[in-house]
Amino acid sequence: MIKLSTVFLAAFLLIHLTSCQKTKEITQKKWTEAVAAHFDSGMAPFYHGVASGDPLPDRVILWTRVTPEDSVASISVKWEVAEDSNFSSIYTSDSLSTTPARDYTVKVDVDALKPDQVYYYRFIALGKTSITGRTKTAPVAAKDSLKFAIVSCSNWEWGYFNAYDKIADRAVLDGVVHLGDYIYEYGIGKYGDTTIGRINIPPHEVVSLKDYRTRYSLYRLDKGLRRIHQQHPFIAIWDDHEIANNSYVSGAQNHQPEEGDYAARKAAAKQAYYEWIPIRESGQLYRSYSFGPLADVIMLDERLAGRSAQLDSLTDPTFNNPDRSMLGKEQLIWFENGLKNSTATWKVIGNQVIFSDVYLSAVYPKMPRNLDSWDGYPAEKKSIKDFIVQNRIQNILFTTGDTHASWAIEAATDVKKTYSPFAIEFGVTSISSANGDEGKGKNVDTVKLAEQAVMKDNPHVKYLNDRDHGYLLLTLYPAKSKAEWFYVKTVRQPQSEEFLGQKFTVEKGSTKLR
Repeated sequence: MIKLSTVFLAAFLLIHLTSCQKTKEITQKKWTEAVAAHFDSGMAPFYHGVASGDPLPDRVILWTRVTPEDSVASISVKWEVAEDSNFSSIYTSDSLSTTPARDYTVKVDVDALKPDQVYYYRFIALGKTSITGRTKTAPVAAKDSLKFAIVSCSNWEWGYFNAYDKIADRAVLDGVVHLGDYIYEYGIGKYGDTTIGRINIPPHEVVSLKDYRTRYSLYRLDKGLRRIHQQHPFIAIWDDHEIANNSYVSGAQNHQPEEGDYAARKAAAKQAYYEWIPIRESGQLYRSYSFGPLADVIMLDERLAGRSAQLDSLTDPTFNNPDRSMLGKEQLIWFENGLKNSTATWKVIGNQVIFSDVYLSAVYPKMPRNLDSWDGYPAEKKSIKDFIVQNRIQNILFTTGDTHASWAIEAATDVKKTYSPFAIEFGVTSISSANGDEGKGKNVDTVKLAEQAVMKDNPHVKYLNDRDHGYLLLTLYPAKSKAEWFYVKTVRQPQSEEFLGQKFTVEKGSTKLR
């Protein structure tokens, strides 16, 4: 490990900030050097580890990044896959090359694999061998159970990614479903706690392709994030902070005219995402996965595929306009067809923002509904609910990120008039992004009171925790599903114990939480 402490690194960057009014005047080389201060020299040139994702019964994406000492035009990389961690017999292997045009990232779609099989993989380049990764293909036949970790919202400056580290310690999962906000776009101190010595690189808000690549490079050096990618396959979707806060098709709340063309920024953000995330690259990010008769996982894109701009008020005359959309027409049709045609017992929806009605007037009288969530798009939400009810589609589990809080909800609309749940929604808290008690002037006791007030006004909300960081472990069985919220005791240091905070089960055919 290069001997440069996080405290020294923080001082290094902050000195540069105070000595240079315009942080963009500091060369990209400086930020590359600052990121390199986090390198573990024993992992060279594979400092960012390895990763896998998008598991199918016969294939999976494998990923790594090769970091040369100096810029080179091309690097030859060999990959190997085996059925044992000792690689006593290579199942399949091949070679390819990476270049600066891909930010030296490597992505290979390995096919001809066996279903429901654990595999081990590694990369070889520049005379060195990467750490060994572990992955798993999706099943085709019936299973006694499936297990997924559900995660979202990891912010470098708010704390260490200890929940990722705890997931990495688990036996191989069928997948890690990442619901977005994998990175955050802000500059130093704009949204975070720099007192723990974790400082954003680059220090300004990320806008260009180089900016986004550098931010991903930094995040992927967190030990917890590196380890979870090494041990489990990911199924990922973006939310808004992979681009800019409250993003939609044609703009974002956190994109200003002086930051250039939004379309160019969005294209840069998408390119970096596809380079750094173990995901197949296609025309649209929304997609689905079959895990045999037990489950289908349906991943929605609620940001860039078809979202209309958010409104500022419930009194806006266009609030109920059916032309306002979260998904866009094409994705909506695809989603409804996927639900209707699914023969799997459980339909797990990868959903970025809360779908259920949630009344917030008890704690936010000026913002009684979150207009960035599905509550801001009532016509389309109602059409989806009506589609589910009219087609009698059962066993739908919305898994939701974004709020930095844990939720267990009997999904219902028009709760004030009638109580008729039609699905279940499980919300996952953040990996490290601020909980309710980490804002200014708030503490655990005031947040607990707020939780109670929200639940009183929303009888369909059976659990709410806006105080802890962690993840959701979702286990699916033929006759029931089980949701367990695990939390870490701290994110302010790079290791932590975890504890089980709450558990609910749902019986097959039911929309009631137990």
